[in-house]
Amino acid sequence: MKAILGQHHVSAMTGDAWKNLRFYTEVLGMRLVKKTVNQDDPSMYHLFYADEMGTPGTDLTFFELPFLGQTYRGSSSISRTALRVPAGALPYWLERFAEFDVLHDPVEEVLGRPTLDFEDGEGQRLCLVEGGSGTPWKNGPVPEDVAIFGLGFSEWTVRRIEKTERVLTDVLGYRFASAFERNGQTVRVFETGDGGVATEIHLVNRPDVPSERPGRGSVHHVAIRVEDDLEMERWVERLDSFSISHSGLIDRYYFKSIYFREPSGILVELATDGPGFATDEPVETLGERLALPPFLEPRRAEIEAKLKPL
Repeated sequence: MKAILGQHHVSAMTGDAWKNLRFYTEVLGMRLVKKTVNQDDPSMYHLFYADEMGTPGTDLTFFELPFLGQTYRGSSSISRTALRVPAGALPYWLERFAEFDVLHDPVEEVLGRPTLDFEDGEGQRLCLVEGGSGTPWKNGPVPEDVAIFGLGFSEWTVRRIEKTERVLTDVLGYRFASAFERNGQTVRVFETGDGGVATEIHLVNRPDVPSERPGRGSVHHVAIRVEDDLEMERWVERLDSFSISHSGLIDRYYFKSIYFREPSGILVELATDGPGFATDEPVETLGERLALPPFLEPRRAEIEAKLKPL
């Protein structure tokens, strides 16, 4: 069995798709690569922001739930999502965040990497972390040499860290990499594959606080990368061998998925790298029309009638 390859995508929740679209494309300069719907509830948008090509490991996605309440932060949550930018990019982002009144902290160095924490208008907790290279959106509002090009680490705040660690290491094959102190808490870092910030999960143990009550600005789930369909079949068998309850294999058209909850209650998805977002749209026009998987295409008129145009 091959190792998990790192982050695939992170899916969060928004109460306003229009404002969300403008923040992530016009302020952060990410490309809308897929405008589709929640396949389990096609009355709501599912928006995917990524790099130029919609490469696995670059997607930050949002479900729109217009009547969603506020988030009450706590444990059993994905508490921070990192986005990667090139080395030396953060001075540009400090100026840009000041220009657009984006709530942010000062730059700090975390594990030797310059890091900038910030929030979107709904309190989604994010950070920019310098390092690596990629293919950002070439026609976006942010210069390519400082633009966001992919996902970094995923921070989980958990109530049962020992059991969560065992799932990461014994089941998923992650390895302990390091630990550091942040805001008075110890953060334990696990990595997989070739290592690096795009493969890391950061664990913060907070059994002393209530579980998060999710709402606008909270994360729904994190997805980690499995190479292909054959590997996914092996992961089904592996989860079964550990008696971990899961969704079974689900065809999401753009990738195949399995969902399960780790012991603190965080929803984790395994997702294949392919077929990818260019399956039903040319790369040049990704995200410009409402894309529907084949099983929803016969309902296009009904679905479009219920969605507010973006």
